[in-house]
Amino acid sequence: MSGTGRPDAAPFAAGGLTVGIVAARWHQDITDRMVARAEAAVQDCGATAVTVRVAGSLEVPVVAQALARSCDAVVALGTVIRGETAHFQYVCDSVTSGLTRVSLDESTPVGNGVLTCDNLDQAIDRSGLPGSHEDKGYEATLAAIETALLLRDLKAHDVNGLP
Repeated sequence: MSGTGRPDAAPFAAGGLTVGIVAARWHQDITDRMVARAEAAVQDCGATAVTVRVAGSLEVPVVAQALARSCDAVVALGTVIRGETAHFQYVCDSVTSGLTRVSLDESTPVGNGVLTCDNLDQAIDRSGLPGSHEDKGYEATLAAIETALLLRDLKAHDVNGLP
């Protein structure tokens, strides 16, 4: 099962940070739960959330980029389930590449909580629903917030000027 070796998901003190959450509407029962868990993580950290919904996972990166321009961190949420065609692979590759590009181009951390699963049961098991083994909405949010705090600290200490 995925998740082996992951760190504990404990909130950080992040008052003053704004976290953008963008979520696809596909598999809404799963993504709604992930959004709720992402918003809970933001609240647990004392930060502020801005949440928007998009049609599907392919639309997530461009909206994540818009959020990255005004937020301290971004969380991308969605559910892509393998079908019978190669479309699954194209969507997964495009979303992952797009989110990585947003993070690097905008110098803003992006927590990738877009589930890429072989079936609906795997997605449910990672969604943070009661009985799930993982809580990707919460975990991706904490990862983005932790990275935003680290970047803020690095900037404050001007590590670029060190030998």
